Amino acid sequence: MRKKRRNNIKIHFLFVVFALFLFVVMASRLLQLSLSKKIDGVNLQKLAANRTMRTETIKASRGTIYSSDKEPLAENVSSYKLIAYLDSSRTTDKKNPQHVVDKEKTAKELATVLPISETEILRFLNRENVYQTEFGTAGKGLTELTKDKIEALNLPGIDFIESFKRYYPKGEFLSFTLGYAKEEVEIEDNKEVVTVKGELGLESYYDKTLAGEDGSLTYQKDLRGYKIAGTKEEKVDAVDGKNIYLTINSSVQLFVEQAMKAAKEKYGYEWFTMMIADAKTGAILASGSYPSFDPNLRNMTSYLDPNTAVAYEPGSTMKIYTYMAAMENGVYNGDEEYLSGKYVTQDGTEIGDWNKRGWGTITFDKGFQMSSNVAICNLITRHMNKDMLRQFFKKMGFGQKTGITLPNESKGKLNFQYETEVLNAGFGQGVLTTPIQNIQALTSIANDGMLIKPYIIEKIVDPDTGEVVFEGKRTEIEKVASHETIEKIKDLMWKTVNEDGNTGVYYRLNGYNLIGKTGTAQIAAEDGSGYLKNDEDIISSFAGIYPKDDPKVIIYASVKRPTGGYQNAIWDAVKEVVVNLSKYYGYKTEEEVEKLNAYQMDSFVNHSLDDAKSTLEGKELQTKVLGNGNKVLLQYPNAGANVYKGDQIFLVTNDSKITLPNVVGYSSKLATSLLEILGIKVKTDGTGYVTSQSLPEGSEITKGMEVTLTLAPKFTG
Repeated sequence: MRKKRRNNIKIHFLFVVFALFLFVVMASRLLQLSLSKKIDGVNLQKLAANRTMRTETIKASRGTIYSSDKEPLAENVSSYKLIAYLDSSRTTDKKNPQHVVDKEKTAKELATVLPISETEILRFLNRENVYQTEFGTAGKGLTELTKDKIEALNLPGIDFIESFKRYYPKGEFLSFTLGYAKEEVEIEDNKEVVTVKGELGLESYYDKTLAGEDGSLTYQKDLRGYKIAGTKEEKVDAVDGKNIYLTINSSVQLFVEQAMKAAKEKYGYEWFTMMIADAKTGAILASGSYPSFDPNLRNMTSYLDPNTAVAYEPGSTMKIYTYMAAMENGVYNGDEEYLSGKYVTQDGTEIGDWNKRGWGTITFDKGFQMSSNVAICNLITRHMNKDMLRQFFKKMGFGQKTGITLPNESKGKLNFQYETEVLNAGFGQGVLTTPIQNIQALTSIANDGMLIKPYIIEKIVDPDTGEVVFEGKRTEIEKVASHETIEKIKDLMWKTVNEDGNTGVYYRLNGYNLIGKTGTAQIAAEDGSGYLKNDEDIISSFAGIYPKDDPKVIIYASVKRPTGGYQNAIWDAVKEVVVNLSKYYGYKTEEEVEKLNAYQMDSFVNHSLDDAKSTLEGKELQTKVLGNGNKVLLQYPNAGANVYKGDQIFLVTNDSKITLPNVVGYSSKLATSLLEILGIKVKTDGTGYVTSQSLPEGSEITKGMEVTLTLAPKFTG
């Protein structure tokens, strides 16, 4: 009995000791938890905060892409999702309720705007034990107009979640250059977060610039994950993406796209490309390719821009640079003769002229005008070698990227070694070039031998500050040819187009002084077995400058597999574009220049109005006076510009009450320039010429005034 009692005492004693030990351990752990920031490597304060804090992303607005004439080409379109807060805990001030107070009234009011019945709305509002509710498909994808109507109802507890969609208002217009940006949906804290990412064209190349930087909002949340009213929040504002202005002129781009489509309907082809550049600066005014695609639908069959990312054999337009290479190396004599028709290489390969029989014994000058392959063979074998040819081609920018700010630019290929390869390269077979490389090479002819880098970005602008963070400009690469070489090659290109019997005569436009060189390249078989033999298996091209003297624009166009092998499609399109360019920019034809004596504008600023009018009217120029003052404050065109008889000159006087002029009928360029010198902001809708203006003539000009001009094209080729 005593033994049993002693055992019980021992058991109780051990139990008490164990209990005391457990208490000490738990107390020690509690003390450690209360005094230590980290336990087992875990920051307890941070862990607790993370359980009660939420960080939401504030999306930056993606920048807009504009044409040089300020037309939006890629922009964000807002859409909204309607939500209603049902939890009364959101409201801390009864005078300013933050939840739906009167559900019946709210349902009745919303039913006047939404495509859903009052009963159905009330069903959403009567949901129990939820913090907020949505309204199904009827409450999603709401436009700005619908949002404004709902906000005007002033209903407590009604809110919107904004999202953005990338939109291309002109559809297929400039599509390969613009590319597209795609919405990607991610789930963040059980919420959809939409991110727009550029995947093609400028949208891809400048994705980071356009995207900006997202911000964040950090706040204390309740058990259901919603913000606790009245608690502190930390906000980092988003930095919106930059706006990009292109060198692309909407009217010029329209001329190009209309001409290519008309050629497709009339003649047919596999594809057509055309680029137009400012001859003096290298700015790309138009970059067209057909067939195209709609970036809104993303119905493309190729992901490569044909003008920059696709290299192909250019054909005889390369003869321009082979001839220039001979001239620059001092070995060219245009009066030297050769026998045209056929040339046999040392290995027995026959190279013939395009007409099979040639033109007998002719000069090298005539060989250029007739696009003779045999002329190239004789010129190279008599006076040149592969190194001279390759070095000059590289100097002109072939075989390397131009550096234009578009993705996937191809560098082409200059890979010729043996005699036949060298001779073929001289007339554009066996080498690969891109349209943008050809545009760059042509800048040297338009700028007296100075090679100019092409560019497509006019400027990049911070939308919040208006600061121009980047500005495109003329960039000289190097002097690649002498004045004598340029004058000679321009003369040969002029004769090729403008003298009867030469290969470019179908491009002749009487009085327009267009110069150029044609090209036809056979298409190589995909299996490497040689060139395809069918008449249609060609790429026809044209390299042109307009006009010959004081060049304004550079043109490079190419068409693959024209129907029947005929080149009507390309010469019709090029001539249509040249005529429209001439009218749009006011370039004078040779006949007009002969009839009209050019006058270089003097500065009439601070001169009396009567003196200015007298001088201008003496030059047979029309004057349009703005204001009733007696002194000239501003003028358009500015001093130094060339004007011609009959041109209209605008004089702004020292009148404090100058009113809005009527610009209907003016080109978008002229109308925009005139209104901007008056301090008026201009928006345009469409392309071409002004058909109406949003404010009437005679309206008082006020600070910050903005006028929208409706435009429409006037010209066909």
